[in-house]
Amino acid sequence: MVWQQIYDPLGNMVISTALAAIPVVVMLAALGLFHIKAHIAAGMGLAAALLVAIFVYGMPADMAGRAALLGGFTGLLPIGWIVLNIIFLHQLTEQNGSFAVLQDSLSGITEDRRIQLLLIAFCFGAFFEGAAGFGTPVAVTAAILIGLGFSPLAASGLSLIANTAPVAFGALGTPVITLAKVHGYDLMEVTAMIGRQLPFFSLMVPFWLIWAFAGRKGMMEIWPAILVTGVSFAIPQYLVSNHIGPELVDIIAAIISMACLVAFLRVWKPKTIWTSASLRSHDVSAAEAKPAKPVTRHSTQALVAAWTPWVILSVFVFIWGLPSVKTWLNGIFAPAFPMEGLHQMIEKVPPVVAKPTKEGAVYTLNLLSATGTGILLSAIVSAIVMKYNPVAIVRTFFKTLWLVKYSLLTIVLMLALGTLTRYSGTDTTLGLAFANTGVLYPFFGTLMGWLGVALTGSDTASNVLFGGMQKVAAEQLGLSANLMGAANSSGGVMGKMIDAQSIVVASTATRWFDHEGDILRYVFFHSIALACLVGLYVTMQAYVWPFSLMVVH
Repeated sequence: MVWQQIYDPLGNMVISTALAAIPVVVMLAALGLFHIKAHIAAGMGLAAALLVAIFVYGMPADMAGRAALLGGFTGLLPIGWIVLNIIFLHQLTEQNGSFAVLQDSLSGITEDRRIQLLLIAFCFGAFFEGAAGFGTPVAVTAAILIGLGFSPLAASGLSLIANTAPVAFGALGTPVITLAKVHGYDLMEVTAMIGRQLPFFSLMVPFWLIWAFAGRKGMMEIWPAILVTGVSFAIPQYLVSNHIGPELVDIIAAIISMACLVAFLRVWKPKTIWTSASLRSHDVSAAEAKPAKPVTRHSTQALVAAWTPWVILSVFVFIWGLPSVKTWLNGIFAPAFPMEGLHQMIEKVPPVVAKPTKEGAVYTLNLLSATGTGILLSAIVSAIVMKYNPVAIVRTFFKTLWLVKYSLLTIVLMLALGTLTRYSGTDTTLGLAFANTGVLYPFFGTLMGWLGVALTGSDTASNVLFGGMQKVAAEQLGLSANLMGAANSSGGVMGKMIDAQSIVVASTATRWFDHEGDILRYVFFHSIALACLVGLYVTMQAYVWPFSLMVVH
């Protein structure tokens, strides 16, 4: 029997919205206010979501359970698989000492912690976001920063802040391609529109990142380097998105930005070197930060050996992100399992869609094409290059599995919660609350995208969830559908730093277990502030000349 979603089950949108928000409020309050361990907080949020879905929204209990189960499987593959294998590679490089050499080589470029952040968290992270997405950039950059001696909170929180501007074009443009494919946007038009929103924030985020770390004075001391980083990322981001397409936006912009910053450092140096590895503001983990040490010079052979695992990782991740490679690997092995009792058994109804539409519920075991598999293979190849024997490789892998066991459980529970809210319609209720804001819709529609990513952990999922609603609402209000479709993705990127999945990835990469609440409290202000700024910018594009000239109709 098909079950139709109900978006106002109590006949009062205010009360329905308040009840729909309970699961998210429970989880975030448990994490951020009551300092409850992440896997327990996620379990509490999931339990609340099940109660709301079944007893408020009338979702059949067996469907609710199956939806949560589908989300749990998704949490393991692809997300958990990425986290496990990137930590595995990091463990291998730490054990043989090559990671220490890599740290020294980065310090050799600059000892200044602020510029190290620009190179690693922003530029290097943007490259991995463009190539793979789905948690990879935060896992890689947070692991490198903690190895360089940054405090756990600084490494976690700043990696999350930096991983914003590139997200809309992450994983070779997957969020934008999905938005266009699922909801009927013109791909090049909506890509161009995003490319007329995000470059402003690509210029702003490096300044914001250093301000968050070192304060206003510390930021102003290196403003030329920040400006070079932001401009050399923003201009390619605009040009590639408006004239080529979404697939290579981040990769090209990241490489150019990194090259420009390194070249600039050859002719410019900061007057003072910032060696503190902790946040300027009160850092609950400052005592855990490693003190700065004198830069050690290594031979060219040692430097090549230290960087080789990360070059191998970059190559594998890039190859695994290519659509043709994914298609080929899926052709070899990618069995699909329709979730019995859930697949095609739930209908979305107007105003979310034009006509009642059945929801698919298929889990694809795309183990070969998963980004985590590419990372695993890169780790194995790197281990062989580093002269590990097979027994040591296997031993390290299972040691890593034991190390991240609770993090994997947390990711499973988080994804179960997010998937259940999607199939029960509670997240749509929250989205509709934003959609009923009239002339203020450009601002709140942008925040809808932010909410979607905060709930699902994915800009792609947020575009699937709210992309159609943005199009319908925009047309009803006489706004450009491309403007609001792009705003969903651009606003969504600022929700990436507070989604539970990303926070768990960051805490795992820095080995700062059971401190997810500390990370959430730190990044929450940055997330909502930047999302509101995107909303204001989209509002000006909707109504204010000359910003309105940028809109693609």
